[in-house]
Amino acid sequence: MNDPAAYLGAYKALGAGLAVIALFGVGLGIGNIFSSLITSVARNPSARDAVFPIGILGFALTEAVALFALLIAFLILFA
Repeated sequence: MNDPAAYLGAYKALGAGLAVIALFGVGLGIGNIFSSLITSVARNPSARDAVFPIGILGFALTEAVALFALLIAFLILFA
């Protein structure tokens, strides 16, 4: 019952789970980015060339946060 290895494994799983909570925010952020992109292009189709690259940049930066969170989770689990 008082095995330190069991506690270490449990704490690693807990830490990785907490690190992955950031993915919830990333999903919401990406949804908001593309929702706004579609709305702006629907309202003004001629602005597509100006708005689309900014939306893709926002997507890439938001997705980078997800990759960092996943990297931290893997480091906690396997390092």
